Amino acid sequence: MSGESDRMDRRAALKWMLTAAAAIAVPRVPGAPGAKTPAAKGYGFDPDLSKDYAPGDLWPLTFADGQRRTAAALCDLIIPADEHSPGAASLHVHDFIDEWISAPYPDCAKDRPVILEGLAWLEAESARRFGSGFAQLDVPRQREICDDLRYEPEAKPAFRQPARFFARFRDLTAGGFYTTEEGTRDLGYVGNAPSGTFDGPPPDLIRKLGLD
Repeated sequence: MSGESDRMDRRAALKWMLTAAAAIAVPRVPGAPGAKTPAAKGYGFDPDLSKDYAPGDLWPLTFADGQRRTAAALCDLIIPADEHSPGAASLHVHDFIDEWISAPYPDCAKDRPVILEGLAWLEAESARRFGSGFAQLDVPRQREICDDLRYEPEAKPAFRQPARFFARFRDLTAGGFYTTEEGTRDLGYVGNAPSGTFDGPPPDLIRKLGLD
């Protein structure tokens, strides 16, 4: 999933961002109180979701191929495939995270250095411990590294900052995954779907009301 042709459609990614923002942290749009004018034009108040967006039309993406591979591997470690649903990476959650940290809004911009520095740390730590990149490690070795980051209050001092990265990446992964169709099915959420059939009021009630 490292090639340009594997990237998800930008219009689909934009729709995804708008949906997931409510579950993660709503980015302030231009003109909102306290918001600074973004460097890129962004999508403003009313994005045109019928338009096909090309790279750079909204904002340039951030991840290089290596960062994208690392992010995809970490997404799959956090939410792996099981008998109920596919893994996070196969749903392009890492592309959603790339869109999120690339967006020119304050809340997204705040996440950008956290994610980029955390991915760099993950690569360096993987090389230090195992002499390989994170995406090339087997799952037990990936998990060994992430076990040191999984709960910031109990992390050793050397892992406190990486643990903050892991917590935010985990939130973004969950927010992205569980706002996909597959993710909502995995939660068992059915929305306003009917739970059964309705055959109308009982006949005795119809007779009582004189409506038969």
